[in-house]
Amino acid sequence: MSSENENVERSGGTEPEQLALIRESVRKAKAPKAKPRTWRGAALAKELPVARVVVDKGVLHLDRYFDYAVPEELDEAAQPGVRVRVRFGAGARNVRDGRREGGGLIDGFLVERCAESDYSGPLAALAQVVSPEPVLDGELLGLARAVADRYAGSLADVLQLAVPPRHARAEKRTSPPAPAPPEAPDAGSWRRYARGPEFLAELAAGGAPRAVWTALPGPLWAEEIARAVQATLASGRGALVVVPAGRPAARVDAALRALLGEGQHALLTADAGPERRYAQWLAVRRGSVRAVVGTRAAMFAPVRNLGLVVVWDDGDGSHSDDNAPFPHVREVLELRAARDKCGFLLGGWSCTVEAAQLVESGWALPVAADREQVRAAAPLVRTVGDDDLARDEAARAARLPSLAWQVAREGLKRGPVLVQVPRRGYVPRLACERCREPARCRHCAGPLEARDSGALVCAWCGRDEAAWHCQECGGFRLRAQVVGARRTAEELGRAFPAVPVRTSGREQVLDTVGAAPALVVSTPGAEPVAEGGYAAALLLDGWAMLGRPDLRAGEDALRRWIGAAALVRDQGAGGTVVVVAEPTLRPVQALVRWDPVGHAVRELAERAELGFPPVSRMAAVAGAPESLADFLGQVELPPDAEVLGPVPMPSTEPGRARRPGDPPPGERWERALVRVPPGSGAALARALKSAQAARMARGAGAQAGVRVRIDPGDIG
Repeated sequence: MSSENENVERSGGTEPEQLALIRESVRKAKAPKAKPRTWRGAALAKELPVARVVVDKGVLHLDRYFDYAVPEELDEAAQPGVRVRVRFGAGARNVRDGRREGGGLIDGFLVERCAESDYSGPLAALAQVVSPEPVLDGELLGLARAVADRYAGSLADVLQLAVPPRHARAEKRTSPPAPAPPEAPDAGSWRRYARGPEFLAELAAGGAPRAVWTALPGPLWAEEIARAVQATLASGRGALVVVPAGRPAARVDAALRALLGEGQHALLTADAGPERRYAQWLAVRRGSVRAVVGTRAAMFAPVRNLGLVVVWDDGDGSHSDDNAPFPHVREVLELRAARDKCGFLLGGWSCTVEAAQLVESGWALPVAADREQVRAAAPLVRTVGDDDLARDEAARAARLPSLAWQVAREGLKRGPVLVQVPRRGYVPRLACERCREPARCRHCAGPLEARDSGALVCAWCGRDEAAWHCQECGGFRLRAQVVGARRTAEELGRAFPAVPVRTSGREQVLDTVGAAPALVVSTPGAEPVAEGGYAAALLLDGWAMLGRPDLRAGEDALRRWIGAAALVRDQGAGGTVVVVAEPTLRPVQALVRWDPVGHAVRELAERAELGFPPVSRMAAVAGAPESLADFLGQVELPPDAEVLGPVPMPSTEPGRARRPGDPPPGERWERALVRVPPGSGAALARALKSAQAARMARGAGAQAGVRVRIDPGDIG
């Protein structure tokens, strides 16, 4: 250390330190930039000998580009966008602050070629060009960076979601030339909606309309999406459709094939397998296919000359990625619509609060049918509330109220009847029969559930509980809090012995059922489509969905009910829906009136009054109590930020499978919510990202992690 620096340290004065910083900056400005060279003296490319690389190291304090020298033998293959392998760490000497780090080989993407590097020392050379196929262009890189900044994540993590793993055989295949654009479609069933034909016409003319579309119940939604895609292709542009699961993706795929024929679009889902999916993705990137239908990961599909993005059923939890930085399809497609100046269509049978906000802000226009058409297309909805259940002898003796039993009996004379149960399994939740205290495991305090064999098993740790007794009252008898789909199917089979009973849930999801009379017991989201529509539907245990301690409980319950009721025949064909829930509650009333938009608008107004999302931006910060307190003490939040909590959080919610990022079983974590008003969301994300990066840089993240999630789906 120089004597000048020693004086600064001893004196602690500000002026000598400033002088030292000024001299250092002047010295760096005068120092000539060294020509790129490798520390092993390898021959370099004659032109643009510096490669700027984003390494596959998803940690925030390394979220930047690194410079490498381009060896002469890799000059031709090392083009922007290709996959490369580089030496990263000790001996690499490409970190711009001059530090030496570990020296293993790591994957990355070559972003650009440069004539010189900002770093004046020797650069490590590119170790390998994995493939000459350019998979990362400037447009996809810009989108990935925008998503990383919005969600306080790293670019490498987003690129892992955006670019599928390489498959060599798929890369060797040549993609066919792009087909000629189709003709503009007829408006078809879009005539049922106000502004529907105008929306299609504007797309076909090369415009970029933005719409929130409330679809009428029935199977025509897939064909209507296909017509919007056809109108976009007719204008010479590309289209991207993202749906929550493989089954709706297959329906849109079939509608596009029927409307456009083969070769006009690609299907990107996990069901296709890695090789076929990567081949389809390459066809899109190469421009051979200009339309894409897929599930969540398809939101980053590199469609050329993008003219329309579509998201169906944006309230489905499958649209939110479980991997850092947890992007949501709706938000990513909004970014793409703004960046690419293309059309935007958010559709569904229901309506989320976020969709209502897009309309209220003027960012998108509503596309919906008038009330007469809604009433004609929707089934009749009847309710069974607490008072009805109290007076109903059949409901006290069994789970099926008299009204539901009568509707099911009449419906089975005309076709299949759908029964929606909010929980899978046999008896997934149990409580003490005497005091109603939930039955929990003695080892980890997890909820106990009954299997088909009658054995009690912990839903968290999997241990058998052979000698349970209530810790509160000492009782030994149990009762069901929530009855699962398999137990419901068993009970219905006894009530209707001559009718076949089929189940659809997590273990086995049915895609379709025939028109013959049958009872179809399904969990929410797994309802199969019935040929000709269901004659009736029973929505049981509504209190289980409405009673969740979550801000979105009412919205989610209404969305799941409408999703099931939309598969039922209309009133003119005798379609009837019975919902077992208190009829005075707002979501139940919205279902009876079939008014999801009105429900979303009222929810939005209340959240604006209380400062809840999506009116405000919010982040959830979770971790062990000591780590969380340290993080909140270090982060420099915006002046208008408000910290709520921290409060203890459970290991997992009862009835929900573990997801990435959940606290380890048995560990005590806390969570704090950070809220900012509109306009400060970007500043909040930057502050949280900077604090997390600083924490990781000093090694705290490895020992005691803190999880940051922007716009959490579940805030309690």
